[in-house]
Amino acid sequence: MTSSDNLPDPDRPTPPKQKAVWPRNLALSLAAAAVAFGVVKTLEPAEDGGGGKAAGPARASAAPSAAASARPAVPLDQAFPAEVKGASGTVYTRVTAKALTSCTPDGSVGPRLSALVKQSKGCLGQQVALYKDDRDNRFSLAVLTLQDPVDTMHLVMQLSRNFTEFQVPAQDAPLGWGLPALPADSGKVQSFGAVGRAVVVGVGQWSDGRTGDFQKLVDRLDPLREAVTKNAGAHELHG
Repeated sequence: MTSSDNLPDPDRPTPPKQKAVWPRNLALSLAAAAVAFGVVKTLEPAEDGGGGKAAGPARASAAPSAAASARPAVPLDQAFPAEVKGASGTVYTRVTAKALTSCTPDGSVGPRLSALVKQSKGCLGQQVALYKDDRDNRFSLAVLTLQDPVDTMHLVMQLSRNFTEFQVPAQDAPLGWGLPALPADSGKVQSFGAVGRAVVVGVGQWSDGRTGDFQKLVDRLDPLREAVTKNAGAHELHG
């Protein structure tokens, strides 16, 4: 056998890579990263107590007030209302919602998110929900409430650096909703939000599990994720 026997045959088609959903969509990953950094913000009470204002990374070092630090996590029904209507008219219906036993129970978050939570000053808890839209596309949301909003900003900035690494699992729909289980290699997108002490992670899947049209899926996920972030922010600012 000569060394040329080991060279690839230029006439032989290259076999497709498996499960390369995000690497095949690098442009989308970069676009999604830009979206995430656009929504990453902390909200601080206005000096007159009558509202809030957005603060970028330079303002994130401000110490939280004692009242804000002592406030419990956003109530489940406030974070995840039964129905959310997007600006485009899309209606998202809550399928299920629950509070987990801790911030990082086994299988609830990815290794990077778990490590960042453990490096923080503490976490009050995690709440998760599954929504569907009017076309039965699925959206898994998770809200983690940290003790310190400075940790919130740091955590989301770190997560936003790698959109190929999903940080929360896509949730299965319970029986009775007519939503069949999707295959493990279904296409997924994710985006992040941050407000006060709350980190919001959203994961979207098409109803048929297809691995395509990812920007359109991001466009369907983000209004819901933004609504949940806004709900968490209202609690952070006003209780």
